Amino acid sequence: MSKITSKQIIPFLVLLVIAVAGIFVPSLPAFNDGGTYNAADIAWLIVATALVFLMTPGLAFFYGGMVHRKNVLSTMIKSVVAAGVVSVLWIVVGYSLCFGKSIGGFIGDPMTHLFFKDVASGAPWSLAPTIPLTLFALFQLMFAIITPGLVVGAVAERIRFTSYVLFIVLFSLLVYAPIAHWTWNPDGFLFKWGVLDFAGGTVVHISAGCAALAGALVLKRRKVHIDNKEIPPANIPYVLIGTGLLWFGWFGFNAGSAAAANALSVSAFATTNTAAAAAGLSWMFFDAMKGKKPSVLGFCIGAVVGLVAITPAAGFVAIPQSIFIGFFAAIVSNVAVYYKSKSKLDDALDVFPCHGIGGMVGMILTGIFATKSVNSAGNDGLWLGNVDFFLTQLKALVIVVGYSFIVSYGIFKFINLVLPMRVSETDEDLGLDASQHDEKYVQGTLLVTHNGAMQEHSVE
Repeated sequence: MSKITSKQIIPFLVLLVIAVAGIFVPSLPAFNDGGTYNAADIAWLIVATALVFLMTPGLAFFYGGMVHRKNVLSTMIKSVVAAGVVSVLWIVVGYSLCFGKSIGGFIGDPMTHLFFKDVASGAPWSLAPTIPLTLFALFQLMFAIITPGLVVGAVAERIRFTSYVLFIVLFSLLVYAPIAHWTWNPDGFLFKWGVLDFAGGTVVHISAGCAALAGALVLKRRKVHIDNKEIPPANIPYVLIGTGLLWFGWFGFNAGSAAAANALSVSAFATTNTAAAAAGLSWMFFDAMKGKKPSVLGFCIGAVVGLVAITPAAGFVAIPQSIFIGFFAAIVSNVAVYYKSKSKLDDALDVFPCHGIGGMVGMILTGIFATKSVNSAGNDGLWLGNVDFFLTQLKALVIVVGYSFIVSYGIFKFINLVLPMRVSETDEDLGLDASQHDEKYVQGTLLVTHNGAMQEHSVE
């Protein structure tokens, strides 16, 4: 057994302190339904929350299938571990930073709901009056979980696991929480400007996409990228399974953001499916027009781009316009992926071209096609003559892109100083499954190191 270092002990000690501190938090009664809440809305939001959670393992399959077979498990766990890290962080302080009492419209007071204080027994959220505050907080937690998981694809096959766990913590506190507060808290400054982001175009996809770009720049290029070696996807059926889980979960992501079982949730459900379908076809047909054969990867990536692009618009645009949103976003991201492939940027799984740029396209098209006929709480877009709202969307986009990239770049640089992020060249050649986790997935067999010996376990 190798010598245990302080860096290996600290994470456990931090969790121990949090667990012990939780013992001393006063217990309060759960919410009392005095006729305030709607049972159908509660049932739908519980389902929607579970659907959004399902997107995290779906993302793990989506990413895990596209990397080299020696990095499948290491890539998948980096997405899934966010469910552990962010869930604990959310209870302690994350929810309070996003939705607590606003400090100048920029961040929530961390003491407002420290350790979920006054959440279980609190009044419902002002924009979700028919469901308990705890359910609203858990629904929002699922968004916070998947966002740092999206970044994994850009830094795959070369980042240390422990360093990425620290990134999840710092990104959640310094990037995700402020942007969520600006956009979704009624006292946030972007919300007051009238910026519309129905389910996370800015909060989730632009922030993660720009963080992915920052991470790729800080970690620099993989050896195989420098040598211009083609990396065969480990398991394309995994990508297909991941796409199906993401598409399925995205119904909760977008339709659940209506915060009720109502006509708006139905409309968001329909626009989500339509945009994904149009984008998958658009990517595949665009590739065919360039002389390529229709591919499973092409349709899957295109569908996810469509889901990304419709996210900010889902509850603000009509169903027919969602076809154009999916179609156009897939073309833009496809072209971006092409030019990225010609550059020296090593964004391993094209997170910035697909999630970052896809989210930007979605925000812009929300500013164009939004209509009050779908959502009276929204706005009319440029297509209906509202130039001011369109410019507001553009201003928000610039602010979120600049903030998320600069702060994420700083986070990666800081972590690199205190806990080197890049694995050694030897470990990179060996593969992160073996070097970081002592596990290796090979053709239906999970090889696990135990007491210095590699043991085989069938997983078929």
